[in-house]
Amino acid sequence: MKVFSTLFIILNIICFSNYSSVLAASIEEGEKIFTANCAACHAGGNNLIMPDKTLKIEALDAYGMSNIEAITTQVTNGKNAMPSFKGRLNNEDIDNVANYVLSQSKAGWLDED
Repeated sequence: MKVFSTLFIILNIICFSNYSSVLAASIEEGEKIFTANCAACHAGGNNLIMPDKTLKIEALDAYGMSNIEAITTQVTNGKNAMPSFKGRLNNEDIDNVANYVLSQSKAGWLDED
């Protein structure tokens, strides 16, 4: 049992030691994708087309979009004036941009203002 516990701990350390670097990489890639595909309408977390539908955390909370799944669905399928990116971005790119948007919204889009 002691050997199993030790192996379990070592395995967890190995598996989760790179978690923050993987997350950072996906956010970094998400920023590149956002800049190339989204910033024309959403620079600084704003919304050029529908100004009340920003990417600020308060707005995302208000319309149930303050989670990765909701943002991923929006980017994939589009809605209202926002086009679908299903054929333009692959699933990994969409996940990366969703992670970037959520992280920036929680940080107040500090780098964008």
